[in-house]
Amino acid sequence: MSNSIAKEFKFFSLLQFAFPTMIMMVFMSLYTIIDGIFISRLVGTDALSATNIVYPVISLVIAVGVMLGTGGSAIISKKMGEKKEQEAREDFSFIILSGVVIGIIFMVVGNIFIDQISRMLGATDTLKEYCVGYLGISLLLAPACILQLLFQTFFVTAGKPTFGLVLTISGGIANMVLDYLFMGIMDMGVEGAALATGIGQSIPALVGVIYFFFVRHSLYFVKPKVRWSVLAESSFNGASEMVTNLSGAIVTFLYNIVMLKLAGEAGVAAITIVLYGQFLFNALYIGFSMGVAPVISYNYGSGNNRMLKKIFKICISFIIVSSILVTVFAFIMSPIIVKIFTPDGTKAYELAKTGFFLFSLNFIFAGMNIFASSMFTAFSDGKTSALISFVRTFILIVINILILPILIGVNGVWLSVPLAEFMSIFLSGYFFVRKKEKYNYM
Repeated sequence: MSNSIAKEFKFFSLLQFAFPTMIMMVFMSLYTIIDGIFISRLVGTDALSATNIVYPVISLVIAVGVMLGTGGSAIISKKMGEKKEQEAREDFSFIILSGVVIGIIFMVVGNIFIDQISRMLGATDTLKEYCVGYLGISLLLAPACILQLLFQTFFVTAGKPTFGLVLTISGGIANMVLDYLFMGIMDMGVEGAALATGIGQSIPALVGVIYFFFVRHSLYFVKPKVRWSVLAESSFNGASEMVTNLSGAIVTFLYNIVMLKLAGEAGVAAITIVLYGQFLFNALYIGFSMGVAPVISYNYGSGNNRMLKKIFKICISFIIVSSILVTVFAFIMSPIIVKIFTPDGTKAYELAKTGFFLFSLNFIFAGMNIFASSMFTAFSDGKTSALISFVRTFILIVINILILPILIGVNGVWLSVPLAEFMSIFLSGYFFVRKKEKYNYM
């Protein structure tokens, strides 16, 4: 089988292979960020706060797509490395079908209980109408969201990361244009923002369906075999990514509650702006980790330990250097980034400017932790991967959010994530050393 994940990789060729997925994930994060810019500028900061109030539900939808995509990709890449091509295609087809069904369930159940969900998440009387409008449209397009997430992973597995990148960029450009059309010209408010995002996600989703139906390359649709064990293994193996997104939903909820108490709706707008920055910068490392994961899985499945060691060294070197550069960039650009969302001199601006600067400390550590979790997913070691993610994105952050604001006020909210990432570095390092004999990457 001719597949680019099977070739000999060097530093720049591996970066070149992962680059489309990195850009792809950046564009995925831009869907949310561009919505935020248009919502804040064209509708108002209350509407921006509302999108963050309901984001935990959207994060749950994303969590399912990422879980099935990353967990399933590791299994399928490994089977392709073992020369079980037909079985890999059957499993791929079943995973895609499962994702569509789950998306439909989100769409139906979520809209039935949308008022109760909005209130439960903390929507005030001022924010409730915005919350319902944005979430309702987002849930109607949940199947497209899940499909896009699945295909962006499986295009890499199929050895076509550049094609996946082109589709994601196309969706991102459509989102930008439609945001302006729906919210600016047609004055559709937050509903227009949600619709623009959904249409942007539908482009790679629909083209992905067509591609895998008609292009008979290494990976394509066949009649799915219902193997519940594969779905369970994909879910377990991708549990770390699921945990990351679920934890993000819970943490966002806690952020909103704490900031409403400390600074009102302006505080929620400020934390929303800061979290947009996290989406963007972390997307770089999520994309890199997703991009190299099929290569790791393939070489692990084929028993090529020499290449595994080489790939590991390249990844660690890239993450160390780029983490320093990203952190410095975030420090310098924090006032400018915040000003994109809200004018200078507003309460939300002053809160977010300080918050973004302090929050940016986390970028020096986050890349390594993201890669550690993703690497063990690629080895089908879902337990280790999930443990790193759960401790990093939930336990430590929740503890810090609950304690630090009591000790140092609003600055404690901003520093909760950097402290959690710093503490998680020791856990990632521990598993790097402990598992090296088992997987032969060092």
